[in-house]
Amino acid sequence: MPAKNDGSGDGAPPRKSEQTRALILETAMRLFRERGYDRTTMRAIAQEAGVSVGNAYYYFAGKEYLIQGFYDRIAAEHQVAVRELLARETDLEARMAGVLKVWLDIAAPYHEFAVQFFKNAADPDSPLSPFSAESEPARTEAVGVHRAVLAGTRTKVPEELRDVLPELMWLAQLGLVLYWVFDRTDGRERSYRLAERGARLTARGVVLARFRVLRPLVREVHELFTDFLPGMTRFLPDPGRAAR
Repeated sequence: MPAKNDGSGDGAPPRKSEQTRALILETAMRLFRERGYDRTTMRAIAQEAGVSVGNAYYYFAGKEYLIQGFYDRIAAEHQVAVRELLARETDLEARMAGVLKVWLDIAAPYHEFAVQFFKNAADPDSPLSPFSAESEPARTEAVGVHRAVLAGTRTKVPEELRDVLPELMWLAQLGLVLYWVFDRTDGRERSYRLAERGARLTARGVVLARFRVLRPLVREVHELFTDFLPGMTRFLPDPGRAAR
């Protein structure tokens, strides 16, 4: 059961419901940081937030969905925070590096907490997995940011890569997140450098892909990611089912 959507259908969710949901989420984030994810119960979260256990479960079906609330918040904040950058910048490398560094800025207060719950997110069967059905809203928003990066650049993106590249860029962002989780440098300085250098490499690859001599390689890359990108697999036939 997913977390409750408090929208009333007319764009004006009840203020009290919003405040209660936000209070529960903020309380959970604090307790996860202080006690650890595994040691924090829904009952403890409800008690600290000053709500009934039933009320806590009304807004969030369990701890996993509190993490989904965290994912959704980060994704929504990121989408808003990059608007100014994407409105003023047309260079592909600057746009890619910019959106990654903005994400690092937004996520900075949650670094220690991220270390604690990462082991749960790494479980492919967990709702906390970035590839899970429960994570789809946050995943869709994140991929949408990368689509916007490509849509507003003056760099010509080869047609073969235009559709698949945003998901590839999102996967690269997941790699950055993994590095960030384990980064112990001051201010996560190495993570910021990785964002810059990764963006530079990707932008150069996109430019080089326009040359005819490299078109066979571009097509092979396209086929590779079409076959194996997580977002693409839902369109592929299930060999096991076909054999039955």
